[in-house]
Amino acid sequence: FGWGLVPGSPRIPKSMNVQVPLYPKCGFSELYSWQRQRKTKKEFCLHDGPPYANGDAHVGHALNKILKDITNRFHMMRDYVVHYVPGWDCHGLPIELKALSECEEDDLSPMEIRQKAKEFAEKVIEKQKSAFIRWGIMANWDNCYHTFDKKYEAKQLHIFHQMFDKGYVYQDYKPVFWSPSTNTALAEAELEYNQQHVSRSVYIKFPLLKPPPKLSSVIDGLPAVNLIIWTTQAWTIPANQAVCYMPNSEYSIVKCTNTGEHFIIASDRVQSTAALLDTQFDVISTFKGTDFENGMCSHPTIPGKQSPLLPANHVTMSKGTGLVHTAPAHGMEDYGVASHHQLPMDCLVDEKGRFTEAAGSELQKKAVLDEGNEAVIQMLHGAKNLLKEEKFVHSYPYDWRTKKPVIIRASKQWFIDTANLKSAAQEALKKVKCVPASGMNRMLEMLDRRTFWCISRQRRWGVPIPVFYHKTTGNPLINKGWWCFFKEGLTYSIC
Repeated sequence: FGWGLVPGSPRIPKSMNVQVPLYPKCGFSELYSWQRQRKTKKEFCLHDGPPYANGDAHVGHALNKILKDITNRFHMMRDYVVHYVPGWDCHGLPIELKALSECEEDDLSPMEIRQKAKEFAEKVIEKQKSAFIRWGIMANWDNCYHTFDKKYEAKQLHIFHQMFDKGYVYQDYKPVFWSPSTNTALAEAELEYNQQHVSRSVYIKFPLLKPPPKLSSVIDGLPAVNLIIWTTQAWTIPANQAVCYMPNSEYSIVKCTNTGEHFIIASDRVQSTAALLDTQFDVISTFKGTDFENGMCSHPTIPGKQSPLLPANHVTMSKGTGLVHTAPAHGMEDYGVASHHQLPMDCLVDEKGRFTEAAGSELQKKAVLDEGNEAVIQMLHGAKNLLKEEKFVHSYPYDWRTKKPVIIRASKQWFIDTANLKSAAQEALKKVKCVPASGMNRMLEMLDRRTFWCISRQRRWGVPIPVFYHKTTGNPLINKGWWCFFKEGLTYSIC
């Protein structure tokens, strides 16, 4: 070849255009229609998982399309009639962001944003399509599908309504992955994990306000006792609603040899915590986690606020102190504890990842991943409840589009109840032949651990969730009469 790939670049050089004159001579464009007219009862259909309409064709596209083309041509040579309709995924945040980056205007209306995004996607589709045709891919290029076509959208909305009727779609207020860099909720599939993310981890004192009745005989004779908790997300402390313990684990009341203070931590974590704090702990008494029942702590940054001691099975002894700070608005397990014990789930963080007015004047409008986190640490220090701060390198979720860290934030979203679909999906998957076979186990595990799928996004360019809301209560309106009206409107707009 007279061209090659530039090292480190996935883009295909423009010099490949020298081969364009070869295309009409080879008759690639007629091959698909010719083989469709053959008289044979054997049919092979390849469903095209579509490329995303947000950039130029690259090596990844080439690998995908050429492998599919090899498969199709192999079946054609075995006397099959091949059915292959290519398509494009045309909605989503990357297209919206790229379309907006090309606009000089600010404060565009939702309709204007959608029009700009559609025009951008159409432009990209034509560029990618011409590249795929130039590569000689055998396909039905005259009848491609696009996910922004009204007929395609109408089918999606019809399925949404069917799933809602069967109880598979619901709205709820719960913690979800949230991207402050794009101001929207994200699904788990939209995350990538940075293995070298550095957090400011802190060891914090939660003063024991009301000793558990079963421990009163030991604690009543002691000066102030504090529970020690560890977290890598100090900014979530203002939203704390409880401290969780493992019921079946053993805990210790210890005395610090350096300061004379008394602490409670898991027995398995006594030595490691003492070493980290550069001190020694003398064990005064040990007890089972169940003895924590009906105990109460003081909140470490909010005077007068109380945090109950509650049992939870997600508490581990592999790191930390065996006691877990619980903020229902910012953790999946925390949300489960709060739901069971009917704890408040107020979120103190807005869609831009900043503290709201409800967090107090010291924190309001500060970004939780930056100056807001620093402010909370300083508040802990000022309240004399900060024992230690250190850098902690760990795996942390990032928005795969912006490459910036995400948070977990409670908000009202729409979900698919994948827990109730799991069994049927797993049985269907077992009928699929996976190459390599290891892919089967990976997909089965993914289905097993995912209990819900967040499908709503706080953006403009996508298939709308077909719901009206009461202007006073905010409750969603979905019923048979509404759907008939909506379906008629869809039919009219398609025509």
